[in-house]
Amino acid sequence: MEFVYEKIFVPQKHSFITRRLKMDPHSDKVHSHKNFELNLITSGYGRRIVGNNISSYTKGDLVLLGPNIMHCWEVLETEDGMEPECIVTHFYENLIVSDYFKMPELEPVADLLHSADGGILFHGPLAEKSANILRRMVSLRGLEQYIELLKVFSYLIQIEDREYLALPSSLPHSYDKDYEQINKIYEYVFQNIQEGINLREASSLVCMEPSSFCRYFKKKTKQTFMDYVKSVRIGIAAKLLAETDKQITQICYECGYNNLANFNHYFKVIMGKTPSDYRKDFR
Repeated sequence: MEFVYEKIFVPQKHSFITRRLKMDPHSDKVHSHKNFELNLITSGYGRRIVGNNISSYTKGDLVLLGPNIMHCWEVLETEDGMEPECIVTHFYENLIVSDYFKMPELEPVADLLHSADGGILFHGPLAEKSANILRRMVSLRGLEQYIELLKVFSYLIQIEDREYLALPSSLPHSYDKDYEQINKIYEYVFQNIQEGINLREASSLVCMEPSSFCRYFKKKTKQTFMDYVKSVRIGIAAKLLAETDKQITQICYECGYNNLANFNHYFKVIMGKTPSDYRKDFR
């Protein structure tokens, strides 16, 4: 599994960008970025990875992601004569701490964005209405496009049929320079998850002693560093269980565990079922 940290380009004098994007059927890169993302699948089918959640997606799926959560949309099937594609809106991560979002009328939107740090999948008629607006937005510019985005949010905040996809892994309520520090840690974990995570190495990336680093990470992410590492390992294990026929023991070692009992224990704690029962859902 390859992890990529992306930098999304939002043009100057804009707070967001909405684009129609082709999805690469040959790519399975897991990536993250510091922007919020609203993703609408317009064609194609496949497997969605958001944090430690792995599930299938289909045409019409509408997902809101908070900053810095790892995600990937793998293409498994395409529609006849149509390339798999999505409509994606990216907007600045510090949007909800701006003075504009302190308006009472926008408080429900800010609350929704705060709750999206683990990813939200929306269902129902209002999600379909939101999707129709997003399809129109790609051909609009300026104020007209912004007004349509507000309409989308006016629908999303009303949707009760929503699915929270993953354990939160972004920085809920903290949109400042700490993002750069935490992203160094995220990248380190993904690049070294199989070989082994060293607390002192991770601490040195942000020029801290291990004890200070652990307090800092917990304060900024609302979870301990080791809990984060466990969630990444289990997310990788879930992907391997769903996509391969590798033995569970082999998967245990490949995602960084050296003890099968510990692996089984933490997998069940995080995913709610044993590795073998989880694999059955994909067979």
